[in-house]
Amino acid sequence: MIITLEDLAVAIATRVDIDMESALKDANFVMDLFGFEDRIIDNILEPEDRQLFYILEEEGMLLTEREETTIYDGRSWRTHYWFLNKGTILKYKEEEKRKRKTKEKTDRDTAEIYDEIPDELWFGH
Repeated sequence: MIITLEDLAVAIATRVDIDMESALKDANFVMDLFGFEDRIIDNILEPEDRQLFYILEEEGMLLTEREETTIYDGRSWRTHYWFLNKGTILKYKEEEKRKRKTKEKTDRDTAEIYDEIPDELWFGH
């Protein structure tokens, strides 16, 4: 399953309730970090960047995972990862597409109502 920049931007704009331009910037930042990978290691993030990741995690677009390894001296070493939740991102995008289609249909139906009104009613007596 492939997620495009637009997929993520639409999901962010819809769920985080920001304009599309800001959503595109955030999506571009996230996609640049992930590149062609499905997961990234948490320690590549700056603290202020991590804030966006927490927001996206709250909306279900990112998931976290922790891996624990025992190192040579017996201590545990924890590594934290971020994953793109592709299914959720695509679901949000599809929901937005359905909303737009419904709105367009409603707008068209409303316009057709006006087309049915005879000219003489528009212009009065």
